[in-house]
Amino acid sequence: MASTHSSDSEAGDSVTGGDATRPSDHMDAPTPAPESKITQPKLGFVGYARFFWRQLTSMRTALFLLLLLAVAAIPGSLVPQITSDPNGVIAYRNNYPDTAAVLDFFQVFNTYSSVWFSSIYLLLFISLIGCVLPRTKHHFDALRARPPKTPARLSRLQGFTTRTTEADATATIDSARRLLRSQRYRTELYGDSVSAERGYLRETGNLVFHAALVGVLVTVGIGGGFGYTGQRVVVEGYAFSNSLASYDSFNPGRFFTDDSLDPYTVALDSFEPVYEIENQQAIGQAIDFTANVTTTVRGSEPQQSQIKVNAPLSLSGTNLYLLGNGYAPIITVRDADDKVIWSQPTPCLPFDANLGSTCIIKVPDGLDQQIGMLGFLYPTTGTLSSGALASVYPDLVSPVLTLEVYEGDLGLDNGQGTNAYSLNTDSLDQIAGRNSEAETLRLTPGDRLELPDGLGSVELTSIPRFVSIDVHHDPSQLPVLLFSMLLFGGLITSLFVPRRRMWVAATTDPSGVTTIEYAALARGDDPNLESAVADFADKHSQQLRVRVES
Repeated sequence: MASTHSSDSEAGDSVTGGDATRPSDHMDAPTPAPESKITQPKLGFVGYARFFWRQLTSMRTALFLLLLLAVAAIPGSLVPQITSDPNGVIAYRNNYPDTAAVLDFFQVFNTYSSVWFSSIYLLLFISLIGCVLPRTKHHFDALRARPPKTPARLSRLQGFTTRTTEADATATIDSARRLLRSQRYRTELYGDSVSAERGYLRETGNLVFHAALVGVLVTVGIGGGFGYTGQRVVVEGYAFSNSLASYDSFNPGRFFTDDSLDPYTVALDSFEPVYEIENQQAIGQAIDFTANVTTTVRGSEPQQSQIKVNAPLSLSGTNLYLLGNGYAPIITVRDADDKVIWSQPTPCLPFDANLGSTCIIKVPDGLDQQIGMLGFLYPTTGTLSSGALASVYPDLVSPVLTLEVYEGDLGLDNGQGTNAYSLNTDSLDQIAGRNSEAETLRLTPGDRLELPDGLGSVELTSIPRFVSIDVHHDPSQLPVLLFSMLLFGGLITSLFVPRRRMWVAATTDPSGVTTIEYAALARGDDPNLESAVADFADKHSQQLRVRVES
């Protein structure tokens, strides 16, 4: 108990400031260290630029952009495009004005030249370039490098197997090296072992695939700028020349010049449609269309050719496609003195499958008043239960043309363009038709009727056919074909050429028996790797057996 009391008193002296009996009693209590804060390094502009560049040039991003480009191209196939179907765009805007306003805002009618499509296109191009260049350098370095050293433990590798032979290790490895070279392996000796590899053609094909894809993008983007597309309606017995003024609509590439148009003419000699006449469920359905044309290229003799659906005519580096057809009745208008003041074919727009068509005729000069005529052409005329006329067959069997006649201001003198296939009646008065005292004019081929108010007469001279021809010039077609072939070849190579490394090591024991170890390693999936090692081991051991026996 005494010792306990002594310790208590010493503790009390220490607390009250008495003499200390231990050095630790005079030391200040240690203060705890402040908690250290983890600070993240700041990337800065260069760091962020490097980060985004690596993300953009990754293969995953390239594949995503390629898929996104394919999805972005879908609107171009669903909605008519100004470059290929300007009349379809006009009709779409007339039929769906609200929807067309939204599509115009998003540039859907110009899908392939829109800002958003071009952005995806350029990003994909940059991504592919960023992927291909570093991988190409790495691939060339790998081609010049020696095969890797033989691993210490081949038993850990895939396809490991062993064989024994009475040949010494040096002869065994030399035989294995020759056999590997005969199977197109690159080899390197490392002591009593040989290291071999092959399949670099797989990566070569992969790089060719991506380089060819870049080539396609460059060719389409730049080569397409030197092309052009144009549409022209040609009537039987008439021709058009390949000049800028001859086209009904024309869409040049960004690098197009007038000198790009090669001089030639195309005359439509006849148009021959074929309609179904035997199957009662499909009477009048179109089976085939053939446009017989005469082409004349400067400096050569005229040649007879044909244009069919899905069989375009190639002429001076351009392709002429057959898009549509219809009727173009020749209307002859005479004044009160029987003078011909207007006579020309008028292409009519079909509004049903039997080629019932709407015809617009505008006669601005030669009469006391400007007149416009709204016509309805029925190639084979039938009568509905309501008494209205209708076309019951698309060929000319019993054609009838009805005309409603208007007089007044056609709006052609105000300096603004008008649609040739529509008639604005706001400034016109009907003088023949349903809303006038005079009846609708009804004509068959060869008929001539007087116009109201003594203006003159109108005659349906004949009803020839017309065809709509699309002229497409694309200098990038051949390069795109070549790059596409390279792309396909590179893809096949990268898919079916295996990338392998194989090692053969030999060890001779004191008794003179040599143990041979075989193993391999695949880069990527190679389901045939183990069987390939086994086959190689069997063939090699067979060669050694023959050598020993001989």
